[in-house]
Amino acid sequence: MIVRAETYHVPVLLKESIDGLAIQPGGVYVDVTFGGGGHSREILRRLGPDGHLYSFDQDADAEKNIVDDDRFTFVRSNFRYVKQWMRYYGVEHVDGLLADLGVSSHHFDDETRGFSFRFEESPLDMRMNKRASLTAADVVNGYSEEQLADIFYLYGELKQARKIASLIVKARAQRRIATTGDLLTVLGVDGQWSMVNGQWKKDMARLFQALRIEVNHEMEALKEMLRGATEVLGEGGRLSVITYHSLEDRIVKNVMKAGNAEGRVSQDFFGRIEAPFRPVNNKVIVPDAEEQQQNPRSRSAKLRIAEKV
Repeated sequence: MIVRAETYHVPVLLKESIDGLAIQPGGVYVDVTFGGGGHSREILRRLGPDGHLYSFDQDADAEKNIVDDDRFTFVRSNFRYVKQWMRYYGVEHVDGLLADLGVSSHHFDDETRGFSFRFEESPLDMRMNKRASLTAADVVNGYSEEQLADIFYLYGELKQARKIASLIVKARAQRRIATTGDLLTVLGVDGQWSMVNGQWKKDMARLFQALRIEVNHEMEALKEMLRGATEVLGEGGRLSVITYHSLEDRIVKNVMKAGNAEGRVSQDFFGRIEAPFRPVNNKVIVPDAEEQQQNPRSRSAKLRIAEKV
């Protein structure tokens, strides 16, 4: 059965992100986050008969949405290997690359995957690629207290990172923390964990974000993908990236402005900044009020577009 893209995932900033690619009908494009295929379908709609699109996704579930089109190639892989796969397919340069870094609504709604704390019986999994070995349960039950605190602070920006880590380590000494409900119980979301004025939902979202990032090595994969994109994009090629939290947005902004994830600026002999990209939109593009109302997931989205120089 073919799953409709609309039921799998509603694409965010669809028109704006594809407009940002400035698609040439005969060009070669890459969508490194295929998911429900919404962005890929729009790219194909704008391509001519000689154009081609390569779309990446490491999740087997996304294969249900594969497009039947001779101009389309699906690559079942983590997007961090975009450079290697383009070389494999004999593609020297591409004209545009799109990345929608958000977690698909499909993942949040699938209670067997453990991405959301709405389902208390869900296993603590959170793997984007179900063939990978490391799960959120492995992190929660196997990492040291210091490692857990670092993850919660760095990837979740949680001020109570050390307290959370301490609660987890004490609880797991008695019994393995295996489900979302187990973790909620350990943290005492009924009020024991110093939650105030309903803030616990926001904090839990940040906690789950931190675990998901660690399980899927998201920051490392993003940096490697952007390095690969820098190399495979041809002169004048466009990079269109949608981010959802400050950690990934900072990396994308730095790469577009300075050519590296750290934002280190390099200058030539005359003091001119040397960078592989020219920002197309100096101000981030965000969804309008109508899209935010229709698709709450879009409310934290930011779109940045840059052109290879």
